[in-house]
Amino acid sequence: MRNIKKRKLFFLAILLSLVFACTPTNSDKSISSKDKEIASKVKDLLSQMTLEEKIAEMTQDAPANERLGIPYMKYGEALHGLWLVLDYYGNTTVYPQAIAAASTWQPELVKKMASQTAIEARALGVTHVYSPNLDVISGDPRYGRVEESYGEDPYLVSRMGVAFIQGIQGMGDERFDENHVMATAKHFIGYPENRRGINGGFSDMSERRLREVYLPPFEAAIKEAKIGSLMPGHQDYNGVPNHMNTWLLKDILRDELGFDGLIVSDNNDIARLGTMHFIAENRTKSALLGLKAGVDMDLVIGKIEKLAAYNTKVLKDTITQNPELEKYIDKATSRILKAKYQLGLFDAKPKKIDKKTVYAGKKEHQEFSYEMAKKAIILLKNEGNLLPLDLSKIKSLAVIGPNAHENRPKKGTYSLLGGYSGLPPFYVSALDGIKAKVGDKVKINYAKGCDLQGKSKAGFPAAIAAAKKSDAVILIIGGSRKTGGEGVDRADLDLYGVQKELVKAIHKTGKPVVAVLINGRPLSINYVAENIPSILETWYLGMRSGDAIADAIFGDVNPGGKLTVSFPRSVGQVPVTYLQRPDFIGSGKGQFKDADKSPLFPFGYGLSYTTFSYSKPTFKDAVINTDESTTVSVDVTNTGDRAGDEVVQMYVRDDYASVGRYNKMLKGFERISLKPGETKTVTFTLGFDELNILNQQMKKVVEPGTFTISVGASSQESDLQKATLTVK
Repeated sequence: MRNIKKRKLFFLAILLSLVFACTPTNSDKSISSKDKEIASKVKDLLSQMTLEEKIAEMTQDAPANERLGIPYMKYGEALHGLWLVLDYYGNTTVYPQAIAAASTWQPELVKKMASQTAIEARALGVTHVYSPNLDVISGDPRYGRVEESYGEDPYLVSRMGVAFIQGIQGMGDERFDENHVMATAKHFIGYPENRRGINGGFSDMSERRLREVYLPPFEAAIKEAKIGSLMPGHQDYNGVPNHMNTWLLKDILRDELGFDGLIVSDNNDIARLGTMHFIAENRTKSALLGLKAGVDMDLVIGKIEKLAAYNTKVLKDTITQNPELEKYIDKATSRILKAKYQLGLFDAKPKKIDKKTVYAGKKEHQEFSYEMAKKAIILLKNEGNLLPLDLSKIKSLAVIGPNAHENRPKKGTYSLLGGYSGLPPFYVSALDGIKAKVGDKVKINYAKGCDLQGKSKAGFPAAIAAAKKSDAVILIIGGSRKTGGEGVDRADLDLYGVQKELVKAIHKTGKPVVAVLINGRPLSINYVAENIPSILETWYLGMRSGDAIADAIFGDVNPGGKLTVSFPRSVGQVPVTYLQRPDFIGSGKGQFKDADKSPLFPFGYGLSYTTFSYSKPTFKDAVINTDESTTVSVDVTNTGDRAGDEVVQMYVRDDYASVGRYNKMLKGFERISLKPGETKTVTFTLGFDELNILNQQMKKVVEPGTFTISVGASSQESDLQKATLTVK
């Protein structure tokens, strides 16, 4: 009997092995008929092209090839609305900056914003955009580009990034159709990881940190959202510039992650292999290094010839003398042609764009920008429930500060919209919004007080006088595109100019003060945090900024946003992030001797005009095997007297593992709306994606043991409820 069973099992094993042998693996999956058709067209077209024509394709905004009917592919930026580089139509919708969009903790809003941006892009003939920014901020707000990111956590950045890409490109049958365009994920990879907080600084880090912190958003962009294009960062990775780093661009990006799209350089970065990194002695060598690593398109904004590497003057003679090198040209050109076919450009009729009457941004887009702005506002402090202000109890209101108002610029765009902003048809400042909200019910006493960056205090007397004759003060301070953004890094994180002195002067009047921050990076606002009763962080809220700010001040909106970056107490505390590994906490050896180690405001933090309570987390199954999953649930109750939103956050820690880990990592979140007294149950999945770690061989595994699952209102320990999951 036993022998019969053994024979049955033996034949069953053979049968299964044959089945699996005949089953195609992921690498063998057949491509779609549409992709086959495009591949055939690209091959045929490439065979007809001269070397000069191929090279001509390898730059952004390459002119149309009239001989072969190859169309023009126009690019733009789309970080928070469409921006046509070096050109301002003054008609595009400007949404909340990326850091503000992430502060909503609602990826579906980012997806809708991106889909609307794609519609505006197509209307203006743009089909390839250099967004989103998937950089994970490494806890250093000296870095000017904090505002362009979705925050300091890889999971949060992944969710927001996937949502953006799905919105801008479309998915399934809608991918790259007439209402969508090609996105470009940037900057691959580890761009903010440098030791001086500067743009484009070198990144010297372990492979573990690269894989745990910086790679997840790009992996999600490729595997979930099917990103069409990707851009490397200016910097190097452990001594090898990203634009010639075959380990990054080929081994990891293409072979490991399966990226099959177009790689476009960052501005001038092929030539910079010689002029910045001093590796290539001339532009020809720079070009060959970039081509061999797999960079397909040379971005040179303004098309300054001396900065271009992929052009016939640089490459033609070398390729002609070494014909075996043409295979790299063919690969790059093929990927560009493939993108043009995917976008339907060969079939589209060129649009004649009249700048005076061109698409001016649908009203519904502008209204949605406003809705996003209201969801992005974060309440950092509200001592004595000063906010919201009661219009029936206020007769006069002082609006003070350098960021209270901005007039329409003569050229460029508004500085209070943040970097990579288009020029909207209008912009509502905080002063505009407050005036519109109160109408003739409240007298507004406006005084600028000081310039954002200046040292003059000449405006202080007028500001103090305005405060003294008012019932309350709205003090609008922070930064602007002039003080932050790409290439505007800082060595100091305090308020700019004499703003701190202005805050002190207004505080001394004894009037109730609400501080409104309009800025692009976390600031060490210790005096404000200690002395001003109410603080709103608004970042850059887009073209309807003032309307949303006024709504929050007077209670038409209950702030429900949460921080996606930690606030430092001082520049000496940098880097400051919740992503910390264990140290000497408890012994005192892991603390600063003369300063608080905790952030001024932590990741995930944000208050409300109401209050919430959390139950203890419960599991569907508290014990699972390593290949199984379960769920964890928590009840959240609105214990106040106002309706409000809460962002429920789940953090995971593998208690004892084979490698060192962060103390906790965000693995789930959900924003919910609750009426007074209402309770909702929020449930998160716990499986491989949430529980895995990178072992010593850099492989994702779930190890047996216990896991601390923390659910609550922020990353702060006092805001979290905990439970223990056991994995066998």
